Amino acid sequence: MVKSIHALIIGDEILSGKREDKHLSYLIKKLNENNLLLNSASYVGDNSNDIVKKIQENKDKIVFAFGGIGATPDDKTRQAAATANDIKLVKHSEAVVLIENQFGADAYPKRILMANLPFKAKLIPNEINNIPGFSISDHHFMPGFPEMAWPMINWIIENYYKNLSRKKISDQSIWIDDTSESNLIDLMNEIEEKFQFISIYSLPKILPKKMIEFGIKGDEKEVTVAMEYLKENLNAKKIKWRKH
Repeated sequence: MVKSIHALIIGDEILSGKREDKHLSYLIKKLNENNLLLNSASYVGDNSNDIVKKIQENKDKIVFAFGGIGATPDDKTRQAAATANDIKLVKHSEAVVLIENQFGADAYPKRILMANLPFKAKLIPNEINNIPGFSISDHHFMPGFPEMAWPMINWIIENYYKNLSRKKISDQSIWIDDTSESNLIDLMNEIEEKFQFISIYSLPKILPKKMIEFGIKGDEKEVTVAMEYLKENLNAKKIKWRKH
């Protein structure tokens, strides 16, 4: 069974609004391109205990984590990842070589601290400045900078999850005009009971007029059949709908 996928975005600057998170939307996009789905996401500040808790809560999931792996005092993720897995933070010999090659004598005394990684962590290459991210099993830790982290997402998917056996994912939706969600609840339940590999969503809008975006996502073949079933039932109930 394929593991659930979780996004963990770390940093006080995100929670305070000083910076806007851009990782979540990009990760969703890249996962969808590879017929993978994000199942959950969480945000946490630069607090060691909170980061440890989030890592442990998602221990059985594939985790894409962003932020906090630098060398400044507010970078808590490397130690938190070690603590959460009950292992030591050690000098990673390959990371040392990468950082020394990138910065020479300027690697010391501070940049080299980023080579302190959880014991037996695997490196994630960084095509921007060669300071690597790292993985512990299916938990992958990357910098907070999108220009560094996004190529790492691509590399992780290509090297670890490209060949996951999954059915092609589809997301189809229609607009339903001049009706309330309460009128559709029975039909929603019926569709979810009838089709095993899909999920539905209902997104109402008031302006510029009353309407609902009704969508079905999941296995491509089932989505197509379920959408036709939805349209047939709406027609039978004389509920107006139109293409998205």
